[in-house]
Amino acid sequence: MGFSVLGLALSLAIFAPNLLLLWFPPRPPIEGGEVPRVLEILERSGQALCVTVPAITVGAFVLWWGVLPVGIFVIAYWALWLRYIVSGRQRASLFAPVLRIPVPMALLPVAAFLSGSAWLQNPWIAIAAAVLAAGHIPSSLITARSR
Repeated sequence: MGFSVLGLALSLAIFAPNLLLLWFPPRPPIEGGEVPRVLEILERSGQALCVTVPAITVGAFVLWWGVLPVGIFVIAYWALWLRYIVSGRQRASLFAPVLRIPVPMALLPVAAFLSGSAWLQNPWIAIAAAVLAAGHIPSSLITARSR
């Protein structure tokens, strides 16, 4: 246990863009889909874990070369948020595939946290990312298919 500035930076880099939804909600609004309750619980738990765990746990040491994949995933994620804003906040742009990869806005945060786990040598971040993946990816796929 301990405070990790790098872990906090990772959490903020992934979750801060989500605040755009407060000021720039999608058009049309996202309707409540038929997402099973267990997936909703896993998704919210994973989000909470991925916000807190990187900031409050310190790994053994930092592998500085590991910042490259983290940076790539974070920049790709930000680019998808830019796509959302530029598209006129179209709901479909939140779920649209990229290079035939479904729901990239659900996959990239998980990839960033898993890479962050390797970069910061912190297995707790990998566990938090696994919980996020278990809820967020299937929930996003269900929501994307319901549009």
